[in-house]
Amino acid sequence: MTLTEMRYIVALARERHFGRAAEACHVSQPTLSVALKKVEGQIGAALFERTATDVRITTLGERIVEQATRVLAEAVKLEEIAEATGDPMSGQLRVGIIYTIAPYLLPQLIPALSRQAPNMPLFLKEDFTANLIPALKSGELDVIIIALPFAEPGLVAQAVYEEPFRVVVPANHPWAGYEAIDADELDGQNLLLLGQGNCFRDQVLESCPRLNGQDALAHSLEGSSLETIRYMVASGAGVAVMPSSAADPLLDKEPLVRVLPFVGTPPSRTVGLVWRVTYPRSQAIDAMRAAVLSCQLPGATARR
Repeated sequence: MTLTEMRYIVALARERHFGRAAEACHVSQPTLSVALKKVEGQIGAALFERTATDVRITTLGERIVEQATRVLAEAVKLEEIAEATGDPMSGQLRVGIIYTIAPYLLPQLIPALSRQAPNMPLFLKEDFTANLIPALKSGELDVIIIALPFAEPGLVAQAVYEEPFRVVVPANHPWAGYEAIDADELDGQNLLLLGQGNCFRDQVLESCPRLNGQDALAHSLEGSSLETIRYMVASGAGVAVMPSSAADPLLDKEPLVRVLPFVGTPPSRTVGLVWRVTYPRSQAIDAMRAAVLSCQLPGATARR
């Protein structure tokens, strides 16, 4: 079994879907399917059970995937030993970033990092935290930018900045003339939230405890992205909680909404970098952190 075949199998075990697994491995679905059939033919047993709606891993498949994961981790270490002999500021840096950070950080981060490390082009992958972590562990990514806290053996997490949350309301909303909003006032509003599985949705609900009940979310609506939610607010569909990097620029460019702070100490999120303990290009990580800090996102404060 080749390392490539092992990656296919591990990806399929993680995704439980041939299309998503193929996309994660940057190959076509037929390529992944043919490789799996070849491996199963060599072993003489099925690793996965396929139905019209589901892909389930067999008991043997679980053992194979567990061992393949260990082999791939050791292969990554070999690659990193080889990389350690070269220039750490030269060569591609593979970066993962969550959806609620990427659109607001990347426009400034790319030129900032280009100035600091002109010979280090970026490969960028936007995704949910739950998908970026396995990609980081497998060596598909070198570093990820996510919301903290995060702790897991074999990975290093370092806070970079903290940003407060804002309340965004339609310009004709009764709150539009308020100076600040108490978090408890969001209970009963038509609250616009990101969908299930998005960590920012969870952070909003955690920071506003009264929103955790089913009744409190009875009038909530879901948007696919913060930009979609912004337009929904502008249309009058409801109110939203957004990070300052997404909300504060609306003060100048979106006349149909008002951006309001929270009363007292606002809820916030901490954004940081996560990378493997064994990753040898520490100078590249340092350059990434410095570039992120130089962006000075609206409302954000550096974490030293």
